[in-house]
Amino acid sequence: MSRDTFLEERFELVKGRIREMQQDMDVPERFCGFFKEMTTYLNYVLTLHEKIREGWLEHAALSELQKNNEELYAGILPGAYESSYTNPAYAVRMLSEDYGRLLSFLAAEVRGIVAYAYEDRLFDMTVLMELYVQIYNLLEEPTVPAQEIKDTLYWYVSDYSEEMVGRRIREAVDPSLDFAVRIICGSDLTDIRYLYKYGEYVTENEISMAEYLNDLSKEEIRAMARTFTEGYRIGFINGRKDISKKNSVNIRYQLGFERMIKEAVCQFEEMGLKPVIYRSAVHAVNKKQHHRIGYYGAIPNKQLDYDHKDDSALYLDQEFVQRKLRVMQVAYEQVKELANTHGGPAVIETFGEKPFTPVSKKEAFSLTPHQQKLQVSYDNEAGQIVNRYIKGEERSFTIIAYPVCEIGPRFKDIFRETVRLNTLDYHLYQDIQQKLINALDEGCEVRIKGRGSNRTDMTVRLHELEDPEKQTNFENCVADVNIPVGEVFTSPVLGGTNGVLHVSGVYLDGLYYKDLKITFRDGKILDYICSNFSTEEENRDYMKENILFHHDMLPLGEFAIGTNTTAYVMAKKYHIEDILPILIAEKMGPHFAVGDTCYSWSEDTAVYNPDGKEIIARDNEVSILRRIDPGRAYFGCHTDITIPYEELGEITAVKKDGSLIPIIKDSRFVLKGTEELNRVLEEL
Repeated sequence: MSRDTFLEERFELVKGRIREMQQDMDVPERFCGFFKEMTTYLNYVLTLHEKIREGWLEHAALSELQKNNEELYAGILPGAYESSYTNPAYAVRMLSEDYGRLLSFLAAEVRGIVAYAYEDRLFDMTVLMELYVQIYNLLEEPTVPAQEIKDTLYWYVSDYSEEMVGRRIREAVDPSLDFAVRIICGSDLTDIRYLYKYGEYVTENEISMAEYLNDLSKEEIRAMARTFTEGYRIGFINGRKDISKKNSVNIRYQLGFERMIKEAVCQFEEMGLKPVIYRSAVHAVNKKQHHRIGYYGAIPNKQLDYDHKDDSALYLDQEFVQRKLRVMQVAYEQVKELANTHGGPAVIETFGEKPFTPVSKKEAFSLTPHQQKLQVSYDNEAGQIVNRYIKGEERSFTIIAYPVCEIGPRFKDIFRETVRLNTLDYHLYQDIQQKLINALDEGCEVRIKGRGSNRTDMTVRLHELEDPEKQTNFENCVADVNIPVGEVFTSPVLGGTNGVLHVSGVYLDGLYYKDLKITFRDGKILDYICSNFSTEEENRDYMKENILFHHDMLPLGEFAIGTNTTAYVMAKKYHIEDILPILIAEKMGPHFAVGDTCYSWSEDTAVYNPDGKEIIARDNEVSILRRIDPGRAYFGCHTDITIPYEELGEITAVKKDGSLIPIIKDSRFVLKGTEELNRVLEEL
């Protein structure tokens, strides 16, 4: 019997068992609600899977596709979520803490089956349904310890990690896994039904975005894609990396942008790069908290994602960490040729979605202090494995951002402004930013102070330039890997970098922070607090989890001065300051990044500015530890925090003799040669 035949038999067998369960539920009364909800859902998806195999997606009417999409996600949308077992608070209330958390984890995993059904991934469907039936069989007994349920879930994740993690790694580098590419390049994109071929949640936002791009001319789409793909290509050139050695590029985007993506695919192929496009992670073992990396549709419920971001607490122990690292090593070895010729990600970010402030639930899983340390250790070692196969000094990336229709009635105006923002005069900014760099290079430190209610008071120490004619501290960042144009940045010396960073309000990775304050001593986080919640403990936990990522300390990995006053004016004009992505927001004032430097994993690769000077500030006292212990050098995170111009009192370069070079004073650039940056500010 072939492996495929055996898998088909397993699939049909477990499918039949789930069909039976819908007719005859034989578990204690308190578990009936859970199994009725999940069995009904599974049977709906199984019937849908049969229809998809028969070609239903190709001929179904738009109304049918929309109704089906609503059925797939209705149970977890806000409102319905309050009485869904995917909600840990509801599950615990109905089933007790011991069983509720565990079965809420199972419910969230079961919900992922829709992605496998659309991609016809029988293995993933089969093992997930077998787990579900196994849990059901256990709970048929009147008294089953919760620990037995927990053990079953643990071994499901652990035993199948080889297949789950291995598949994910191959997805990231193998162009032959082309499910999304076939939709993008093989569909009539003027027929909006194509959006329903992914299996992702589709709302009016994605439909309107696709329709808007369909209304643009070929020339406009080609130009948008060219900005994106040229940024990627120029990133290799500016980094003095050989793009001709690369065969693939990973494209990440949100549904609705397919027309631009299709053109980008063609342009990348002209460079010799095949597209690698994978879905954001579905298996718990492959997720990184609530973050979505890959392509995705509308997010049905951000609170659900937040509630389940630490589900790894169920199985994260030393044995599992070691197993997953071994699996990673083997998986990368199997695709080492594909990994070695992979160029890195090209990302389209979006902004304009309704801001989200999470609710922390005591019923949700959370990592213990020991597990937090294990996660940090895993992230460090996993990063080293990835870098051995996709070498940091040989890869590049690019990121660009566009608004989505959800931003409001002025969407078209904001979109046009954003396109203009993404194509600002490269050379104008390069020249102005070089003047900033020349002045900053005269200093041994930089002083940054807030104004009004902003309590920022920072001193950032700079590296000493041994040969100022050939060396510089700051990178002249124009529109290549990091679109739009507009910043100069450095990796500071940690010793002597001290003070307080304060922002009245900021969104970071989609989460809001009110009155965020971080205190640094010798370039390392000494203290941190915000005022989102009623207690100091909640606020510290929130920041440690989502900014420090469970690390006890993070260094200051970057200090930068954003120069894109056009972006700032756009934000003020349309009142969208609070929803801009960090990609744009970081160009709208000075920003500080906690975590790794901008050069992590490629510090030994020389980097040069357009004037030919080498940027020598690529390391700090922590990252340099990579030479003796990489596990202590890297943190796997880099979070930019921007002080907006209106909260900025001064930025001043301080020379060795104590004399001062003012850069910004009371929210305006005052350095000679930078006056052009203030011109657009007069519109305010």
